[in-house]
Amino acid sequence: MNITILGAGAWGSALAINLSARHRVTLWANDAAQIEAMRATGYNQRYLPEIPLPQNLNLTADLHAAFIGAELILVAVPIAALRATLQKIAAIPMPIPVIWACKGFEAGTTQLPHQVAAETLPQNFPRGVLSGPSFALEVARGLPTAMILASIDGKFARQVAQSLHHSSLRIYSSTDVMGVEVGGAVKNVMAIAAGIAEGMGYGQNARAGLITRGLAEMTRLGLKMGVRAETLSGLSGTGDLILTCTGDLSRNRQVGILLAQQQALPDILSQLGHVAEGVYTVREVHHLAQRLGVDMPICAAVYSVLYEQVPAASAVEALLNRAPNSEFN
Repeated sequence: MNITILGAGAWGSALAINLSARHRVTLWANDAAQIEAMRATGYNQRYLPEIPLPQNLNLTADLHAAFIGAELILVAVPIAALRATLQKIAAIPMPIPVIWACKGFEAGTTQLPHQVAAETLPQNFPRGVLSGPSFALEVARGLPTAMILASIDGKFARQVAQSLHHSSLRIYSSTDVMGVEVGGAVKNVMAIAAGIAEGMGYGQNARAGLITRGLAEMTRLGLKMGVRAETLSGLSGTGDLILTCTGDLSRNRQVGILLAQQQALPDILSQLGHVAEGVYTVREVHHLAQRLGVDMPICAAVYSVLYEQVPAASAVEALLNRAPNSEFN
């Protein structure tokens, strides 16, 4: 299959490296200098310096050239760039299947990726979302990873999942697009909370409790939005939540750890050098939960630290002093 991947960050590069072993892959970046550096060095030095780029991987900064011959477009840009990227795809004369692999709510609109796609892509473009517990570095290394591909068209989801599936990248299919996207968004918020707890030295008991309570919050929000509970108990909910809250490669967890050390958010983001989607997602999730009347105390605590200048220690203390709700255990 001819696959065009848009976005040469860590995630887009990892998918390109992994899929190049079985498909003809073109990796596009908007930054021509970045593409030239990748060609010259054979590495994505900025985002994924540990893994060499395959020799058969086609690199380009020419979007028109990237679309030529493409049988599948895989969008791996941050959620903030999704709308503009899909608008460029929408200008293609003939419809090409589109899969996005970004997670979060669009800032300002509080829209999930599929809602952004509904406003930008023509209806005749087949579409879906790829999500699940997947650190870019491990995918690039070919380590076993399980993901889920969701589309409202079940047949399309199964066909694309089967095309991308192999022994180290197991792709399951679903028709619950919103459920997959809600899980992929909210887990990043909970990872910041887990990082704060870890940075304050609260131990593994606290982390287990936080993950469990975080899943309860995710589920309450998801059910209110009409998603299926079993989706949130699967790879894109529970699986992604566990990985992001516990893994050393989690940027959102790292944000939480540094916040617990009383570092300023701008300094943290500058130090990371990568996008930590939870920092922006928490604002949209918090406002959405308030609008829908969904109780999400962990999310509210993270929001207060990031956007209300509440010290992490004070936010955690207030959270721990809440009366437990036996209805959700």
